[in-house]
Amino acid sequence: MLAAYFPQMNFTQMNERLRLELLRRIQRGTLSVSLLARQTGFGQAHLSNFLRSRRQLSLDAIDRILAAQHMAAEELITMVRRAAKLDEEENSTVPIVSHAVALFEPIIRPAATQTMLRLPDGMLHAPRIRGTSARRPWQRFVATRIPAADALPMEPLILPDALVVIDRHYNSLSPYRAGRPNLYAVRQGAHLTLRYVYLLADRLVLRPHNIAFPVDLIEIDAGSSPGNLIVGRVALIINEP
Repeated sequence: MLAAYFPQMNFTQMNERLRLELLRRIQRGTLSVSLLARQTGFGQAHLSNFLRSRRQLSLDAIDRILAAQHMAAEELITMVRRAAKLDEEENSTVPIVSHAVALFEPIIRPAATQTMLRLPDGMLHAPRIRGTSARRPWQRFVATRIPAADALPMEPLILPDALVVIDRHYNSLSPYRAGRPNLYAVRQGAHLTLRYVYLLADRLVLRPHNIAFPVDLIEIDAGSSPGNLIVGRVALIINEP
């Protein structure tokens, strides 16, 4: 019985961890809803509602998806335990990861961590959270390095090879501080971009800090939301000399 493998995970957690892992595989291009439907025999509408958090799966359905995707039930337990441990540590140590990992990995695997960034105690203490409920299970803070080509539109705020710490629990367009624009990490296709962001009709407007660079627009797909394209708010910038 599948439930026997989850002594410390409730039914909602099982659904959410599986949903996040399937979304990660879809975003990386290794899976699609149509392929998963063929593998499991479920209808695409049924799976889409699950992936959009509109319904939960039964234990039998979870079992079929795990088998189809060659996943072990123990992997979901590992994700929950690792997330709980990282919640205790992440205010002082933050994993430095690639752009792809920052974009698509809900829980940062040890193999995906380049190194750890140690911050002074209290630097990231209890910052405000404003984001979708779907983001809450994600590991909150990650750091990534910004190469020269990506830093140029944000100079002199961000310099080449700077480290930025991203709060992935803050994917709302609400200002963090009144009167000051938020700086966001945004997903453009499979690319991570740093910009000031605001909403105009059904588009995200990406504004650079350096006015010599153009403003970009991203179309928001029907049925989607701006938060799906926003990786998170840039909480800290470290410009190394």
